[in-house]
Amino acid sequence: MRFASVRSPSGGFAVRLDGSVAVRLPFSDVGAMLAAGAEVAGGREVGVDEEIPAAGLDLAPVVPDPPRIFCVGLNYRAHILEMKRELPQYPTLFAKFAAALVGSGDEITLPRDSASVDWEAELAVVVGRAGRHLTEAEAVEAIAGYAVVNDVTARDFQNRTPQWLQGKTFEGTCPLGPVLVTPDEVDHARDLEITCEVDGEVVQRARTSDLLFSPAALVSYVSRLLTLRPGDVVCTGTPGGVGAGMDPPRFLQDGCVVRTAIEGIGELVNVCVTETP
Repeated sequence: MRFASVRSPSGGFAVRLDGSVAVRLPFSDVGAMLAAGAEVAGGREVGVDEEIPAAGLDLAPVVPDPPRIFCVGLNYRAHILEMKRELPQYPTLFAKFAAALVGSGDEITLPRDSASVDWEAELAVVVGRAGRHLTEAEAVEAIAGYAVVNDVTARDFQNRTPQWLQGKTFEGTCPLGPVLVTPDEVDHARDLEITCEVDGEVVQRARTSDLLFSPAALVSYVSRLLTLRPGDVVCTGTPGGVGAGMDPPRFLQDGCVVRTAIEGIGELVNVCVTETP
């Protein structure tokens, strides 16, 4: 099943997508739907408000206001080698804030204080039920589904200190969506193609089977730190092909069109616009 968060003049709402039809659900967004319980997260026992055409919907970030956004660095073997680093023993974790999120079709804001804004296509994992100290088997059951995310990064700010957060959470920079796809549709994202295009040129292409730490392993690991909540998002890291790894380095410019896609889930298409005072 596929779910999305929709914006409208009268307020937001969640939908279940059934082909060309969007079934409107009685929740303000997918995050609220997940918070209502695990049965809802699986698409069962959900009341239906109405059916509307799926085409032309204004899609918000699939979870517009997640309780937490956990991000993982250095998680694709090819990208780790590209950045000339050793394979890590444990996941490299950092955080992002909800103000960074934008939806499918929204603009990516290029921070006016940064000269090196980079792309990072990633698989996003969305938590569907609360849990603490989960085994990997339990973590599999806690995953509500998967989405596409681009962890757009200001490299100059990221590299100012050993802590990455300041380069990772500029407002309006991180597309998330377009939908939440339940695990049964994509075999828990074990081997999906992930790509990023900039102005029509493929700059990243990899498979999720190259992930060093799997989605379940990451959810399990994060649950050792704190209790996971429905709607938490885990961004699983980016593969090789980032602009900072090119020779010479290449970064996003005003007007660039970024297409981020994952096989079986969908795509995000976003235009970059430089922040104005």
